[in-house]
Amino acid sequence: MAGEADRNPGAAVARPRSFALRALSAASVTAGVALFLLLLWHAADVLLLVFAAILLAVALRGLSERVGRVTNLSEGWSLALVSLVLLSALAGAVLLLAPRIAAQVDELADTLPRAFGALVERANSYGWARRLMAEVPLPAELIRGGGGVLARVTGVFSTALGSLVNAAIILAVGAYLAADPRLYTSGLLRLVPPAGRARAREVLTQLGSTLRRWLVGRLVLMAANALLTWVGLSLLGVPLALTLGLLAGLLNFVPNVGPVAAAVPAVLLALTQSPEQAVYVLLLYVVLQSVDGYVFTPLVQKRTVALPPALTITAQVLFGVLLGGAGVVLATPLTAAALVLVRTLYVEGVEGDGPVEGASGAGDEAT
Repeated sequence: MAGEADRNPGAAVARPRSFALRALSAASVTAGVALFLLLLWHAADVLLLVFAAILLAVALRGLSERVGRVTNLSEGWSLALVSLVLLSALAGAVLLLAPRIAAQVDELADTLPRAFGALVERANSYGWARRLMAEVPLPAELIRGGGGVLARVTGVFSTALGSLVNAAIILAVGAYLAADPRLYTSGLLRLVPPAGRARAREVLTQLGSTLRRWLVGRLVLMAANALLTWVGLSLLGVPLALTLGLLAGLLNFVPNVGPVAAAVPAVLLALTQSPEQAVYVLLLYVVLQSVDGYVFTPLVQKRTVALPPALTITAQVLFGVLLGGAGVVLATPLTAAALVLVRTLYVEGVEGDGPVEGASGAGDEAT
């Protein structure tokens, strides 16, 4: 080796230089990836807003395309008609139901602290419950009810302005995306090398189709859950049944977590009437979620998108830890989109594998 270095001193100098260049290149790539991930982390809230706007645009676009096929209207007029109908329906619902719902919400906010206090007092009569509360002490304001809880409620509503701003951003961005999606998809495709643009366009099309079908399925399940909850609570004689039914339908947008959260205020409210009523309400929610999980959801997923339950729960926990409440809300559609990307870009694009045999047409999007 020494003789070779003596014969060719330039090679001995080139080897360390080449190693240094490779090390510098690797360090630069690592630093670039770290910087990109850091930017994503700090922009996570904005990206979630954009994703929510994309969901809205997908819904508006799907409805306008169906209206266009039926009425032979142009894309612009179909979208305008859909927007007008939705806004009119929303305005009508607000005018008809808003006063009643607002009164029930105020009553619910006043009743729940007292119901929780009654639950704590009843639990104190059991030794095992006293020991449990001693191990996990509850906030004093929850036990007392009244002012402490109302202060917390006031703190929650102090963020209403931020929520309204976020909603306005989602509506504005979603409307623009739905009005001219080709403008934005074309700009996105220009970031892809020409050789891969056809494949990228196919991936975007499948993403839009998957999100549209997931959203349709979820909206159907939300409506069914709200209606059945309202009817069931009304038959049981539970007060504020309409508000609790709407709450159950809205929270059903978040699978697994939403139904549990919706049952808590209903059970606490029923507890103010009697323990037996609380048991009946709890059984009602258990039955409704069983029907939803074993009857409605499989039927809807046959025509929409089927997601593995274990994967959905894991994604909700992961996104909840990383992104907070918004991550939990959007975890399921994000998972559906991620599965499409994995299938189209890796399973089919890299490995060249086709759809799994025996998978249903709707489930292929989530395979």
